[in-house]
Amino acid sequence: MISFLSSDRSKPVAIWLFVVAAMVLAMVIVGGATRLTDSGLSITEWKPVTGALPPLSQADWDAEFALYKQIPQYSQLNAGMTMAEFQTIYWWEWSHRLLGRLVGLVFFVPFAWFAIRRQLPRRLFLRLGGIFLLGGLQGAVGWWMVASGLTHRVSVAPERLMVHLGLAFALLGLVMWTAFDAWAGTARQTLPSPWGRRAAALLGLIYLQVLLGALVAGNDAGLIYNDWPLMNGALIPDDYLGANLWATLAHSQGAVQFNHRIVAYVLTGVALAMGIFAWRSSYLARESKLLAVAVAAAVGLQAVLGVVTLVMRAPVGLSIAHQLAAALVLMLAVAFAWRVRRV
Repeated sequence: MISFLSSDRSKPVAIWLFVVAAMVLAMVIVGGATRLTDSGLSITEWKPVTGALPPLSQADWDAEFALYKQIPQYSQLNAGMTMAEFQTIYWWEWSHRLLGRLVGLVFFVPFAWFAIRRQLPRRLFLRLGGIFLLGGLQGAVGWWMVASGLTHRVSVAPERLMVHLGLAFALLGLVMWTAFDAWAGTARQTLPSPWGRRAAALLGLIYLQVLLGALVAGNDAGLIYNDWPLMNGALIPDDYLGANLWATLAHSQGAVQFNHRIVAYVLTGVALAMGIFAWRSSYLARESKLLAVAVAAAVGLQAVLGVVTLVMRAPVGLSIAHQLAAALVLMLAVAFAWRVRRV
C-alpha cells in the first residue's frame, strides 16, 4: 500500500523534479545535435535493455556498421563512409538513447523512494505516475520515428519527428509545473482572472511554434529560402502547395518554413503585447509581471536568433542554440502560466 506525505508540499520532491527537468532539457539538446549531424539512423535496432552497452570489440563495431550499410541512408548518402566516420554518428545516437535511459532511472528510483518514505504529496501521485508513463511512451515514439527512416527513406519522417519533439517539450513543461506545485503546495483561492486563460493561450501558441519548427527540421527546410523577410524574393514561396493538404502541411519545404515564419510573427507580437499589458496590470503580482516580461524578451530574442540561423543556412551550432532557446522560452511560459494562477 502506497503511503503519502500529509502535507501538500515537499521541497525535496520539487528539487528532484527540477533535476529531472534539467535532464529532459539536456535530452532535447542532445537530440537536436543527433538530428543535425544525421546520426539518428546509425543504430538500426531497438534494444531497450542490452542497447545500453556500446560495441565493446572490433567485431561488435563491424556488426553494427554492417547493419547500418543495409539502410538507404548509407547507400544513397554515405556510401564509402569509414569506420571512424560511422563511429562519430553512432556515439551521438548512442548518447541520446543512454541519456533517455538515465532520465527514466533518475525519475523512477526517487519516485519509489519518496513514496516509501511518505514524502510524496498525495495530490501529485497520479500525475507523477502519468509522467512516468509518458516517458516510457517517448522511448517507443523515438523508435517509431527511427523506424520510418530504415526502409524507404534516408531520414526520419518529419511528422514523426514532430511527435517525438512535441512529446519531449510536453514532458518538460509538465515536469516543471509539477515541480512548482511540489515546492509551493496547493494554491490559495483567488478571484477569477483572465490572465490564466491568456497565459495558457500564449503557452499553447509557443507549443504550436515548437511543432512547426520540428517540421522545418524534419524537412531540412532551413537550408532553402535563406533570404529574409521575403522567400526567394516573394511573400509566399512558389512551392507552397503540395500534392494534397497533408503533403503541404507536413512535407512541403516552402510551406513548413512559411508557416513557421508566420506563426513566429504572430507569437512575437502576442508575447510583446502580453508583456506590456501584464507589466501595467494592477491585478498581477510582481513575480508574474517579471515573468511576463521575461517571456516577451525571450520570444523576441528567439525570433532574432531564428532569422540569423536561417540566413546563415542553419549551421549546427546556431541550430542547437535555436532549439535550446525554444526550450527556455517554453519553460518561462510554463512558469508564467503557473504563477498567474496563484496569489
